[in-house]
Parts: sequence; structure tokens; C-alpha cells
Amino acid sequence: MAVELLANKKVLIVGATGGIGSEATRMIKSGQANVFITGRDKEKLNKIAKDNNIPGDQVFEMEVTDPKSVQGVADKVHDKIGQLDILINAAGVGYLKKFEDIEYDQLSRVLDINLKGAFLVMQAFLPPMKAAKKGMVINIPGVLGKAPMAAAAAYAASKYGLNGMVKSIREELKRTNVRLTNLYLGGVDSDFWDEIDMPVNRKKFLTAQEAGRAVWFLCQQPASGVVSEMVIQPFNHQAI
Repeated sequence: MAVELLANKKVLIVGATGGIGSEATRMIKSGQANVFITGRDKEKLNKIAKDNNIPGDQVFEMEVTDPKSVQGVADKVHDKIGQLDILINAAGVGYLKKFEDIEYDQLSRVLDINLKGAFLVMQAFLPPMKAAKKGMVINIPGVLGKAPMAAAAAYAASKYGLNGMVKSIREELKRTNVRLTNLYLGGVDSDFWDEIDMPVNRKKFLTAQEAGRAVWFLCQQPASGVVSEMVIQPFNHQAI
């Protein structure tokens, strides 16, 4: 059934070079979907494409903070296939620091990637879906877009903003069958934590494979319904 639901679906995975994005790419491609991927790291991007037999003309270097870069990819994808069936925004950056230690430049970087980047991606790819009155968009605010945590003021600001933005866009799409889903993941043992200076036990986190499987699952929503949000957390990390 999973193969049937995803077969020939036109899917774009933004941030395919990250831990969650790469796992989602592998699983969705195995479902015989027509997969397009983007990322900032050319070497990683090409390896993921090779490992998953994704054609070179469906692989794009893209900077989510650059409007021209995002729109350029959108134009190429739309020229090739028309509207997407599924857009997955797995791009993001982590940043956890006590409030008084937050650097303004880092705050700007987190907002630019996690919030403004999502804005640019959706603004570039949603219009054809809206015109066709069908499609699916999956964002990953994480639980810190839904529940507070110490040392997460900057990161939570970006994710709460993403949460609110998606919910507002959903109101504009009520007369269509475009479905917007927020995936709230708890601690995931991914490259998110590589830049975080905080003692954590990553062995107790969700694996990137488990997180990727959640994205894969959401791609198979029935046409008659929508999963507006899904929360998955490790047992030791439950925030809500």
C-alpha cells in the first residue's frame, strides 16, 4: 500500500543533506516517488542523489535564506513537472544558549534559516498547489515550536514563528485541498546537536531513521483527511 500511495508522486525535500532529510529521502524514494532534493552541501547532496538513484537534473544546491536561490529552484522544478504533490521542509539549524548569552548575529541566523527560509520556500512552491487546489506541505517545527525549554529562547522564537505562520497559511487555504502538516519531534540524534554546547545523552533520543520514517508516514495521508500535526518524542524527553 505504501508503494502505491507514493508511486509517481512529485516530492521535493528541502534540506535533504541533514539527518532527517536524508532518511526521509531514502524512504520516500523507495516508495517509487519522483523525488527532487535540495541542500547547501554539494558533496553530501550528490552522494545522497547517487545512493538513491535520483537524476542529476532533480538535484539542486539551494540557500533557503536567499530569495533568488529559492525562486530559481522553484522555477526549474515547476518548468519540469508543474506543481509538486508534496513539499517537505527539513532544512533548519540548531542553537541553544542561555538568554543573556545569545549573540544577536546568531539570533538573526536562526531566524533567517528556520523561519524566513520556510517562508521563502512556501511562498515559492505553494502558489501552483493553491491554483490546482491540491498538494501537501510538511514542516518540522519540533516540540520547541510548541513547548518552552530553558536555553531555547532564540531557537523557540524561530519555531514558534514557523508554527504560527503555518497555521495562518492554513486559514488562507481552507477552500482548497492543500494540506499543511506540522511535525513536532522531540530530541532526535541528528546533526542538529553537533553545534550545540550542552551535555545531552543522545543515546536516549529518537534516531534520525525514526524521524525520517515519521515524515515518510505523513506523506501517505489519505485523500479524504489531513494530519494537521503529529508529535513524536523519546520517553525521557516528553515536553507536552
